[in-house]
Amino acid sequence: MKALVKEKAAPGLSLVEVPEPEAGPGDVLIKVLRTGICGTDLHIRAWDGWAQQAVSAPLVVGHEFSGEVVSVGRDVAGIEVGDLVSGEGHLVCGKCRNCLAGRRHLCRATVGLGVGRDGCFAEYVVLPASNVWVHRNPVDLDIAAIFDPFGNAVHTALSFPLVGEDVLITGAGPIGLMAAAVAKHAGARNVAITDVSEARLDLARKVGADLALDVSSASIADGQRLLGLREGFDVGLEMSGNPAAMRDMLANMTHGGRIAMLGLPSQEFAVDWARVVTSMITIKGIYGREMFETWYAMSVLLEGGLDLAPVITGRYPAAEFEAAFADAASGHGGKVVMDWTA
Repeated sequence: MKALVKEKAAPGLSLVEVPEPEAGPGDVLIKVLRTGICGTDLHIRAWDGWAQQAVSAPLVVGHEFSGEVVSVGRDVAGIEVGDLVSGEGHLVCGKCRNCLAGRRHLCRATVGLGVGRDGCFAEYVVLPASNVWVHRNPVDLDIAAIFDPFGNAVHTALSFPLVGEDVLITGAGPIGLMAAAVAKHAGARNVAITDVSEARLDLARKVGADLALDVSSASIADGQRLLGLREGFDVGLEMSGNPAAMRDMLANMTHGGRIAMLGLPSQEFAVDWARVVTSMITIKGIYGREMFETWYAMSVLLEGGLDLAPVITGRYPAAEFEAAFADAASGHGGKVVMDWTA
């Protein structure tokens, strides 16, 4: 089968022929239909410092996909040939304290699909049945392919009650855009989102943000005034991993404000902890999705009319992966999807 592979410890990826993966008794073999490009994939392609520490070549990359079940192992129940599925990309041990308590998203032994084991940028992928999400209701193939990052957005956005709240999102990348759509759909009064890319800020307006603020020319304090806020934002969703964004968010939260932080900084940075203490601000770190409560919430949100179509701005045949990756790395658009049937 054809697969997109990190063949050696150097920048770049190659579309090459590799053996089709074999499914065990508890596994599901899936024909891949669509895949989404993630920031993790960009790191692996660039072979930066993180990738050099996290990845061993050769490796089939990718962890965002939608596909059709073509076979199931003898021990698998509840999944049928022909089902449209997506996959949870965090494979957990099932034996640690958190796994046994049903908190699988907190497993310390998590292995990432397309990072610690062969991934889904291929014609076929194998997953344990426990990591397969069956779409019981109709869903667009492209949207189904981005359930993994959509789950990051949902997990982050729904960490705190949103009804009637004023929400600040720093970073209008694809997950920030999805979080803005979720926050507005979930009943936030005002949703403000910041970035320095006008193209991405325009996408934010299309998904329902009340204020899309270019912080290269205006401050978050200016945004507060534009929205008529008197005491600051109630809920913050930090999606950028940018130290300045986090500091600005803290400076513009109301007393007792709550921040969910998904953006991953590249290095340590200083925080005004005195403000955190005296303003009694709660900061919660987010990594991945709650298995599978977040997935259930995603499906329900889509059934309830949440529209993620504007977030997908690039569609390419898998054979044109170089163009697809260049688009994803540009920093100007939303999600980029590759079609493995073209």
